[in-house]
Amino acid sequence: MKRLLIACCLGLSMASTGWSAESLPVPATTVDAASTLHYFNRPVFTFRSALSGVSAADRTQRAAARLREQLGGQGPHRVSQKPDAMGVLVQINGATTFVVTANDVDVLQQETLEASAQRAAQALDLVIAESREARDWQAMVRALGWSALATALALALAWVLRHGHAALARRLVTLSEWHSRKLQWGGIELLQRERAATVVRKLLGGVHSLVLLLLVYEWLSFVLARFPFTRAWGETLNSYLLNLLGLIGSAVVGAVPGLFTAVVIFYLARAATGMLGRFFDRIQQGEHSLAWLDADVAVPTRRIATAVVWLFALAMAYPYLPGAQTEAFKGLSVLVGLMISLGASNLVGQAASGLILTYGRVFRRGEYVRIADQEGTVTDVGMFATRIRTGLGEEVTISNTTILGSTTKNYSRAVQGAGYVLDTTVTIGYDTPWRQVHAMLEEAATRTEGVLTTPAPQVFQTALSDWYPVYRLVCQAVPSEPRPRALLLSALHANIQDVFNTYGVQIMSPQYIADPQAPKQVPPDQWYPAPAPHPHRP
Repeated sequence: MKRLLIACCLGLSMASTGWSAESLPVPATTVDAASTLHYFNRPVFTFRSALSGVSAADRTQRAAARLREQLGGQGPHRVSQKPDAMGVLVQINGATTFVVTANDVDVLQQETLEASAQRAAQALDLVIAESREARDWQAMVRALGWSALATALALALAWVLRHGHAALARRLVTLSEWHSRKLQWGGIELLQRERAATVVRKLLGGVHSLVLLLLVYEWLSFVLARFPFTRAWGETLNSYLLNLLGLIGSAVVGAVPGLFTAVVIFYLARAATGMLGRFFDRIQQGEHSLAWLDADVAVPTRRIATAVVWLFALAMAYPYLPGAQTEAFKGLSVLVGLMISLGASNLVGQAASGLILTYGRVFRRGEYVRIADQEGTVTDVGMFATRIRTGLGEEVTISNTTILGSTTKNYSRAVQGAGYVLDTTVTIGYDTPWRQVHAMLEEAATRTEGVLTTPAPQVFQTALSDWYPVYRLVCQAVPSEPRPRALLLSALHANIQDVFNTYGVQIMSPQYIADPQAPKQVPPDQWYPAPAPHPHRP
């Protein structure tokens, strides 16, 4: 009634003043937060501005209440549009439901006022039809029938999938076990049957679960689309799946050229590493020799060259990999690089130390060395650590940075031919002729099994202390001797004791408190007691 009185007053005023409808001032509108009118879970129209002081959210609530009131009454519920000074009036049975103003137009979609009103009218037609269908009991019965039929069909398909999956799994597991039994090399199975069967079962289980999930997804979308109130949800599920499949398909098709380029780059890298491998194999076998490359460093140099080739290939192929230009891929690359840079400082130091030890030729595999307080045969010189086997049969792993920071004694370098140095020290009093001590130590060395006679063992007087001279026996041991150095050194010490006991010489380091009554010296006629040979006597 108020609106009718206002309209009459406006009409009388225009008649008295001579104004026309076109000269009416348009009510002021302001941009507001967008609010969407929904009915039967379908979007009808989005209000993006306030009108005459009424916010977009209030306009949505008023339009929803007006729509429910209009659809609750009788009539054909025919939708129409009527231009107005405020915009376009969207009406049902000639009664205005809501107004589409110029500020409600989505400028990002480059729509016009008329196109927005037309789209709103079409959405209103659709919800009116679904509202009418929801009140039709025959349509609801048909929807229930279709839903029951779809449910029965889905259960039948699930039963078929379950039994088909079980039968196919048994068949494929049998085939995998049969083929894995044939994959042998030198009587050794390259692929264990239990692992092959487990992999086949897990793959089939994953495929079965995926197909079952798609079946439930399609059943749910079909059932929801049968009823007017949930039809929008069912259509959304279908469109989402189709859009996802289309997106995946287009991504796969778009990634094929780049993926092909990456495959070509990796194939060339594989060919290059194969050529390098054959070259380094010939170096290692002694077929070729270079001044800067020998057989000892052929293996680590091959590894370094292979790593450089593959890193270069990865850098070249990176832009062509699927998803390489996405923000997620870039973020993951940055995260991995940050983790490596933070945690690889010690790793890089170890690798650099390994390169220094390898190319500096500090020691080689098979040589006998002493590193800090560890002594043994080098079994492996790695990039990050070196392993040695001690005389007690223990394998000790030492980091390369520790080796560079300590003193290394190599007993295998100062020898003639193959083998390693074996040495020991004794202190005998001055009253024992030094020639006799030399002869006894050399005889003990020749008695020891595993000590070479050529080159002959040698004895050196390394010091003349206040109370005794220091004798050092140096000999060369056989590297192929199965006994470790500790056992060989123990046998040498035992033979030294036997020889000294045989000739009646005490192994002792005399310590003086007072001067002796007789001087501790050896007269010249006693310089050559047995077994020392006399230089002038046959």
